[in-house]
Amino acid sequence: MSTDIRIKKGLNINLVGAAEPTTSRAVSSNVYAINLSDFHGLVPKMIVREGAEVKVGEPLFCNKNYPEMKFVSPASGELVEIQRGARRKILSIKILADKEQKTLEHQPPDLKKADAARVRAFLLESGCWPFIKQRPYDVIANPDDVPKAIFISAYSTAPLAADINYTLKGKEKQLQAAIDALSKLTPGPIHVGVGKGENSPFSGLEGITRHQVSGPHPAGLVGTLINRVDPISKGERVWTLSPQDLVILGETLLTGKFNPERVVALAGSCVKSPKYYLTRIGAEISTFLYASGVEQKNIRVINGDVLTGSKTSPDGHLGFYNTTVSVIPEGDDYELFGWTRPVFNKISSTRSLTFSWLNPKKKYDLDTNTNGEHRAFVVTGLYEEVFPLDIYPMQLLKACMYKDLDEMEQLGLYEVAPEDFSLTEFICISKQPHQQIIREGLDLLQKEIG
Repeated sequence: MSTDIRIKKGLNINLVGAAEPTTSRAVSSNVYAINLSDFHGLVPKMIVREGAEVKVGEPLFCNKNYPEMKFVSPASGELVEIQRGARRKILSIKILADKEQKTLEHQPPDLKKADAARVRAFLLESGCWPFIKQRPYDVIANPDDVPKAIFISAYSTAPLAADINYTLKGKEKQLQAAIDALSKLTPGPIHVGVGKGENSPFSGLEGITRHQVSGPHPAGLVGTLINRVDPISKGERVWTLSPQDLVILGETLLTGKFNPERVVALAGSCVKSPKYYLTRIGAEISTFLYASGVEQKNIRVINGDVLTGSKTSPDGHLGFYNTTVSVIPEGDDYELFGWTRPVFNKISSTRSLTFSWLNPKKKYDLDTNTNGEHRAFVVTGLYEEVFPLDIYPMQLLKACMYKDLDEMEQLGLYEVAPEDFSLTEFICISKQPHQQIIREGLDLLQKEIG
């Protein structure tokens, strides 16, 4: 079964440097790291100490509030450092990798006979559960909850994002195993959004409800799919997964071995030969960054796509959920009287002084310059033009800023995640940090209401 979803509101940000459909194996990383900032709201409890020898898939720490939820090592070797911050908060865990990787084996369940409890226990023990996130609050799902549905977006519209159909090529068996397991954890359907007219690896899978999605960004975000298919009301839960996480989950179910390999798109105008690299979660970005040639010294390396990713250094490590590394020029220079003259080399959602609307398919070489400073909110109506959700974005942002819980609920905060406001943040003439505002609002709502 397949239904069509057409998104009209949005904005495609076409950038120079999209990854070419070729894949190389990255150089093996000497050190792998798990950054705890990837798991928002998690209170970790260490299972192993510094100096311990671990295998791939061996638990490093667990969720203090749910000890059965394990977080496992992406490499075998010695745990050389537990980096801590204020009040001994764990910031990251680093592992010095062995030359020969050893993997911990689990006994996978028989998916034809296993019940929900057996599947849930295996995912928690094997380290696959953190791939499952929930809405509301956009955090790791609570294993005790029963979601009304599960949503997966296999349609990438973010600028320079990895082509999902390319990265999942030949992974149908793993995807089907993951779908079979997840179907036991919810009485509702598993909704998958695919690009309309695309030859998706999900096309031949069973047990899913396919939706052919078309339109500009943010049509490919899972939040857009949820809003158009089955919006969330107070007291309801839905789970979400990304397609490459689904592959890791499925392979673990088939083999009993946690395989943290990812196909990562190295993209951006500063990359001489943008392409895909086969690497691992937590690998050093430098192991594949310089292999494609970085043309400038003054660059911004982004762990993720340019709208939702985080700034990192070339010596940083690939994020737990990231499948894209973007490299663009650092925008630390300013144009004299740049706002008073016509602009032909920048993209904008308006027609004032910019001409990107004349050639919507043109690709741009943009830097990180915000072209303005933080200022008070200005009501322009621009957000509504690129925000396809059935929500008032300006009003919701302001409700989060003055912490009105009732308004936050009524305006639809349960449905959204920070990434849903990445495009409104991009076009904001007031330079407000929309994603940060929504994140703080979600945290407050979870703390006060739960």
